[in-house]
Amino acid sequence: MSTPPPLPLSGSDADQPGDALAVWLLAVGQTLGYASLYYSFGALLVAVGDETGWSKGQMALGLTLSLICAALSSPLTGRLVDRGRGVELLAGGAILGGLCLLTIAQARSLWQWYLAWIIVGPAMAASLYETCFAFLTRRLGSAARPAIIRVTLVAGLASTLAFPLGASLSSLAGWRWAFSAFAGLELLVAAPVMIYAGIRLRRRERAGAAPPPQSRDALRRALGQARFWLLALGFGLAWMNHSMLVTYFIPLFTGLGVSASLAVAAAATVGPFQVVGRITLMLLDARAPALLATRTGFAMQAAAALILLMAGAAPMLVFLFAVAQGSAIGILSILRPVLIAEVMGRDGFGAISGAIAMGPLLANAAAPVTGAFLLGLGGPVALVFGALAMAAVGLGLMLMVRSRAA
Repeated sequence: MSTPPPLPLSGSDADQPGDALAVWLLAVGQTLGYASLYYSFGALLVAVGDETGWSKGQMALGLTLSLICAALSSPLTGRLVDRGRGVELLAGGAILGGLCLLTIAQARSLWQWYLAWIIVGPAMAASLYETCFAFLTRRLGSAARPAIIRVTLVAGLASTLAFPLGASLSSLAGWRWAFSAFAGLELLVAAPVMIYAGIRLRRRERAGAAPPPQSRDALRRALGQARFWLLALGFGLAWMNHSMLVTYFIPLFTGLGVSASLAVAAAATVGPFQVVGRITLMLLDARAPALLATRTGFAMQAAAALILLMAGAAPMLVFLFAVAQGSAIGILSILRPVLIAEVMGRDGFGAISGAIAMGPLLANAAAPVTGAFLLGLGGPVALVFGALAMAAVGLGLMLMVRSRAA
């Protein structure tokens, strides 16, 4: 199978200045997309509950349904990327998501709230990381890894944008106007920049970097390979581990004997260390093979859980936990599409990547329930041991993965 020539995105940017600009614009679109479609929920949850009287559990069901629908939509969006519809997906998803946020802003009953969030799910699948990374992999070939790193470096700030903005807008004008403002970011900024960036990258492909022919049978063949299931299950466990811990950071830390102020400070450092992990990976670049770096990420998740078990005796260890946990998921979020391309090949990449993505997306949806079960079963220690088991099993699965060249 022929491989397209890599597109320079670093030292040779002068040769193709539009490539780097397009990647940075995609990063802006992804940042606004995550801030508006995902983090706006958490940013405005309390304000919505205070006005409507809906419980947190009732409202959270909306996001859970959204994530499930995103997972179920990801194989379809992957196939559409394979057919060259990445730009339409990225922009169309942003537009659909913005319209849904406008609907959420007008919700007067729970069924309206649920219906709008259900439709947000396919919008997220179309416009966020999975489609963006598949699009970059298809268009840029071996140059996709540095491009993906650049996108995640910027998009890692989505929560930093969403929570202060949501708090400010909801206090000034109420949560309905706040959701409307997030909708405006999607419709008026995210969609246009992704259209512009996508068209520039699409033209670059037409200039001589066309991807290999896509096979209709690529996904069917992949489903029959053990490596597909190792990747799907392994990454699903990694995302379950992280989402479960993130959901219960504060009660988990305090339950282990860490003070509330220290727990909040440690939880706040996990996000920045995701960026640190991505910068480290960017600096290492080709010197860190994707499979080795992925295994390292899983090992860091396991180490983070072990560190957390000792935090009761030495509370300051929660910061070391934050370093390991944040860096691990930061690295793994970049390497997932890179490793899928390396292990499964680029033929039918979008469909295969979308199918594998169902594992992490469903894990995100199931993480709050799983974490609550473990907390009820044995308290914070049971939750940490559960996270440790997920990381250890995930690492074992990754040790079984072999690249196509092996």
